[in-house]
Amino acid sequence: MAEILKQAVPKAEVAASLDQVRETVAGVIADIRARGDEAVREYSEKFDKWSPGSFRLSTEEVEKIVASVPQQVIDDITFVQEQVRTFARHQLDSLGEFEIETLPGVKLGQKHIPVQAAGAYIPGGRYPLTASAHMTVVTAKVAGVPRVVACTPPIHGSIPAATVAAMHLAGADEIWLLGGVQAVAAMAVGTATMEPVNLIAGPGNAYVAEAKRQLFGEIGIDLFAGPTEILVLADDQADPFVCAVDLLSQAEHGPDSPAVLITTSREVAERTIAEVERLLPGMPTRDYAEPAWRNHGQVHVVGSVDELYKLADAFAFEHVEVLTAEPRLALERMTQYGALFLGEGTCVSFGDKVIGTNHVLPTRGAARYTGGLWVGKYLKTVTYQEVTDTASQALLGRLCGRASRVELFEGHARSGDVRAARAAGDALPWHEA
Repeated sequence: MAEILKQAVPKAEVAASLDQVRETVAGVIADIRARGDEAVREYSEKFDKWSPGSFRLSTEEVEKIVASVPQQVIDDITFVQEQVRTFARHQLDSLGEFEIETLPGVKLGQKHIPVQAAGAYIPGGRYPLTASAHMTVVTAKVAGVPRVVACTPPIHGSIPAATVAAMHLAGADEIWLLGGVQAVAAMAVGTATMEPVNLIAGPGNAYVAEAKRQLFGEIGIDLFAGPTEILVLADDQADPFVCAVDLLSQAEHGPDSPAVLITTSREVAERTIAEVERLLPGMPTRDYAEPAWRNHGQVHVVGSVDELYKLADAFAFEHVEVLTAEPRLALERMTQYGALFLGEGTCVSFGDKVIGTNHVLPTRGAARYTGGLWVGKYLKTVTYQEVTDTASQALLGRLCGRASRVELFEGHARSGDVRAARAAGDALPWHEA
């Protein structure tokens, strides 16, 4: 049995908060459907204090903004995007197209077609999250998406120059300074000034995640990537200082970001809690990290490594950092996570910012049924069929007739009958009658 040294707020309290988010998001989406650009402008002014003549940046504006970014920042963005691009290209190479002949003259095939327009949501508001531009735009372009619309909010009424540079260097076809639900809704339903997209990708706060959820079906989404999560797995060899630093590295994302430690060592658990409390007062991002830890932080002590991995899978968290003597054991033992970070030399922040794997990952238990954003999310895997051999046409036609009539689908059966009649002269009793 696990011993809980620190618990999060009750789930009912979190659920009540989400109910309010759902209601707010539904109202905003409905308003934008009805009033289009006018409503988008009002919400941007209300939530971001931002109402320019045009939310879309012109080519000249983009070039001017990019030129204002320090060269070191540009160089770093370029380097990281190449890491993301390299990994995405390898993912693309792993996806095969094929055509096989299952019977004489019966050809079945598979191919991958990129969506024709994708929306990339790059969070902002407080932090200029340049890395999300790498993850969404670069990956879409590697997949071959011809039109990528990138949206990011202003920060305190100012243009986030580094984020604009990242979107531009990543290959965004349209760059809009627009954030929140209003950005997601505009990309999904379209307005007089923005053509709608087919799929929206990118992380965001609870409101952005809920907007994607409500719009799913009308458009595609990558996954439900809401407030970030970190799960640190530690044995008695783990450094409590490292555990604490890494827990807080994700807690600073927002006041609703869960940070959880599971360890086989009570000493590591207690010292980690003490280190968090020691580090928090001096964090520049304490106003987010402190409530995240207070309300959503958890610490569990388990009796064995087996229990460690079993409980970790039950959480099905976005980020799982493995600080144990044998970190690669997690690859064998775990099945429910967004991304693994193996060993003390590999932190979640590497994945967030620089290493090349995608940081748009499933949250709130979605890792039970999906992985994170990858090049395949922007591709539609489609199939095709062709039957050119008359003997196979007759065989399949007769089989289709029998199978369809078992299911009482007479129309389907007749379609099969006609193929058998054309290929082999079979009678059509229903036609002659």
